[in-house]
Amino acid sequence: MSQVTSRHADELSRGAQQLAVEISANQQELLLAYLALLIKWNKAYNLTAVRDPDEMVSRHLLDSLSVVPHVAALGDHWLDVGSGGGMPGIPLAILFPDRRFTLLDSNGKKTRFLTQVKLELKLANLEVIHSRVEAVQPERPFAGIISRAFSSLEDFANWTRHLGDGDTRWLAMKGVHPSDELVALPEDFRLEAEHALAVPGCQGQRHLLILRRTE
Repeated sequence: MSQVTSRHADELSRGAQQLAVEISANQQELLLAYLALLIKWNKAYNLTAVRDPDEMVSRHLLDSLSVVPHVAALGDHWLDVGSGGGMPGIPLAILFPDRRFTLLDSNGKKTRFLTQVKLELKLANLEVIHSRVEAVQPERPFAGIISRAFSSLEDFANWTRHLGDGDTRWLAMKGVHPSDELVALPEDFRLEAEHALAVPGCQGQRHLLILRRTE
């Protein structure tokens, strides 16, 4: 695999152990194949601001895997809003092959990349949608709606409220704890839980906020 080395494989394996996330040999292979595609396409498509492949294992793969225990506790059909280069949706789809993941982005270059990943890695549980979030009309509410550095909590809730119901959980992956954003949450949303995430190899704070609709 171009630019993906045994050192990256070791870092992924070691990091997953530190996160207490079990990954099979096949899942490790798929995660590294995804990393190789991300490195290759990033040059032309500007999928992520992280240019150094040596930073991508921690900042993309392990960061995505850090929410696995919280995703595991919830339902079967997930939406990754503003998926961009596919984080956290693609790593989660690899880790949970029996669940369905819809990856949504309004940028055509990014959804073309996501479609290529789906095809090359044969991820049958993945659906890619090129659309603005407001225009999406699912057949039924999603069990979980997740985003990573997508928008403020207020916008995340307002733009996606029509995609969930009272049983849906909204998972927002953030850096520094967004206490100012929590104050601005829409009245029909509440904070159900928050977790500080320790991501191996990542400097700086990481937080997960889990929201629910109250009506």
